[in-house]
Amino acid sequence: MTEALLLAAAGGMLIGILLTLFGGGGSVLATPWLIYIVGLADVHMAIGTSAAAVAVNALSGLAVQARAGRVKWPCAIVFGLAGLMGSLAGAHVAKQVDGALLLQWFAIAMIAIALSMLIPRASEGDPAVRLTPLMVLKLAPVGLAAGFAAGFFGIGGGFLIAPGLMASTGMTLSNAAASSLVSVSLFGGATSLSYAVDGQVNWPLFAALVTGGGAGALLAAPLSNWLANRLVIARTVFALMICAVAAYMLLR
Repeated sequence: MTEALLLAAAGGMLIGILLTLFGGGGSVLATPWLIYIVGLADVHMAIGTSAAAVAVNALSGLAVQARAGRVKWPCAIVFGLAGLMGSLAGAHVAKQVDGALLLQWFAIAMIAIALSMLIPRASEGDPAVRLTPLMVLKLAPVGLAAGFAAGFFGIGGGFLIAPGLMASTGMTLSNAAASSLVSVSLFGGATSLSYAVDGQVNWPLFAALVTGGGAGALLAAPLSNWLANRLVIARTVFALMICAVAAYMLLR
């Protein structure tokens, strides 16, 4: 068990580094790490455990972004509450799906996430955006769909949430990335709670992932400046790495 905890902590450190450097995508590696490296055979337990770790990591990031004043709280709350219902529904459906089939779909979702990371996004938008009734009508259904995907696959869903916030409100990329952490925290928390009720969260491995993630975030901080001028190349390499892991999962 000690070896499994050390491996989980090492995976958490890697994911923490990737999340700090790229702001998303890294958490999708948590489930395959638990299955193929740590040796957690139960796919559903791996998803439940990683979802819990994702929620905690997102909360830490949210605290930082909130202090910086980048979170558009009214928009983020509407999107998050709508998605919360979707995440609970997605987690419920996923628990009814055979583990092997769910893993195949998870690998396909990983490829979609990797491809989304390669799409250039403009940062232009309205930094003073305010919630309006019309925005609520746009935010709610998009949030519901993003939440369902996050709950079904046990991922943070940031690759869907940030673009969804930008499309629904016209906010800037910086505000959307910060505001998306509200939904990532809610979705991850709801998904892991759904799995925990059925005893499908491994709490020692969860603690190891979170501890490693915190250490990884600290280690990554000095790399941020160095990476600033190489971000496109680095994101491309990272996306290709996710594709390679997904291909391995499909072949297995």
